Amino acid sequence: MPDEAGFREEDFRDFVETRSSALLRTAYLLAGDWATAEDLLQIALTKTYLAWKRLGHIEAVEPYARRVLVNTSTSWWRRRWHGERPTEVLPESAAADRVEESLERDALWRHVRELPNRQRAVLVLRFYEDQSEAETARLLGVSVGTVKSQASRALATLRSRLSAEGIEPAARPARPPTVRLRPATPAKTPAQAKPAQAVEVEPDEQPARDDERGLPEREAVLVETSGSVEVGLVT
Repeated sequence: MPDEAGFREEDFRDFVETRSSALLRTAYLLAGDWATAEDLLQIALTKTYLAWKRLGHIEAVEPYARRVLVNTSTSWWRRRWHGERPTEVLPESAAADRVEESLERDALWRHVRELPNRQRAVLVLRFYEDQSEAETARLLGVSVGTVKSQASRALATLRSRLSAEGIEPAARPARPPTVRLRPATPAKTPAQAKPAQAVEVEPDEQPARDDERGLPEREAVLVETSGSVEVGLVT
């Protein structure tokens, strides 16, 4: 029977093989470019490996890895914001991945990238990753009220910016199209990966106000149909 370390190593390798593609997709949506996404993934996998025994059961592993991705990307965006300001025009990549090119051309995605990091993380988790409000709140370490308010502010910003570009919402909301992302680059094991950097965990910006706690449940829809982009709330 394999020893405990052997079991942990084998289980970790299985986890990397089966879930690294999904985690890389989340990392890309949070970071906006593949190089940074792969760095975020390596940090998340390294920290997950180190915490494996403490996590206790396999069901806790992926949520932990996603939480590390979110926290690390938040720290990355904060450092990037202090070091360089985003421009209105995104640079073109000579050898961009087909999916990345598609997202770069998408007016909605372009504006999502320019949102404040907390609002961006909320939209990515809620509407690109299909996480519930409760799960999004848990991953970000904030209240459900904060998730609702951040999503509401982000959607209002998107509506305003898209309207300024002359992009009108579709008449009726439809289900967003499925986007295929490129397969994940085989992830390195902790022995091969770069040492993990310290991850700064951003505390909740502010407690949810009473009016935020009382917000009704509504579904936000981000849809592109016939060249137009829909950003809507469905009761």
